[in-house]
Amino acid sequence: MTRRQERLNEQFREEISDLLLRQLKDPRLAGVVSITEVSISPDMKNASVFISVLGDEEQKQTVLAGMVAASGFIRRELGRRLDIRYMPEIACKLDETIEKGAYMLNLIRQVSVSDEPKVVKKVTRKQK
Repeated sequence: MTRRQERLNEQFREEISDLLLRQLKDPRLAGVVSITEVSISPDMKNASVFISVLGDEEQKQTVLAGMVAASGFIRRELGRRLDIRYMPEIACKLDETIEKGAYMLNLIRQVSVSDEPKVVKKVTRKQK
């Protein structure tokens, strides 16, 4: 990934987060929603926006549907805010890495609690 792509990925992430916070009024986007990553293709034609949603599966699908519906608005606003020649198509995807990480930490905690070291007494032989 080139330096320009990294810079644009970060710029897109910040701008989309700002749009989500300040301008998108869709009730489907209520709750704890965050943009975790944006990945723009090398040809600058497509951008994958990864979103993380705190909630159950139904809430995640509702937020995803709201983001897909708002993708045209987001693309238009990004075109106004950023000075780039071609504005990529936006595809929204759920990012479940935070939940997977929390699940793994929970498993590690369970294993560490069940495998606590036990006190072992040293047994010595009696001398005759």
